[in-house]
Amino acid sequence: MRLIALLRNAGISGWRRHQALIGKPDFTFRLAQIVVFVDGCFWHACPLCFKPPKTNRTYWRAKIARNIQRDRKVTQALRKAGWRVVRIWSHQLAKPAAVVARLHKAMQS
Repeated sequence: MRLIALLRNAGISGWRRHQALIGKPDFTFRLAQIVVFVDGCFWHACPLCFKPPKTNRTYWRAKIARNIQRDRKVTQALRKAGWRVVRIWSHQLAKPAAVVARLHKAMQS
């Protein structure tokens, strides 16, 4: 929801949600052939924020590893299909200007 507000405030249009693509991107810019994923810092093991749980470590280590592997496969498949993939860590939404700049750059490429 924060990225929706950020996109609207920045006047970025042309995006859709819930498009039937592999990996279920959070946002799809069909004309620009760009998909955007907002990856949760815990679920996708952000290198800056991730702290593994202290209990049930074996389960969580395997679960997070599967998530990372799935993200790589999804990114690879989408790129192979001609999409540009932008992945944003959830903590990056705290700096809207940087996220908007990154999206503008992706759209101009």
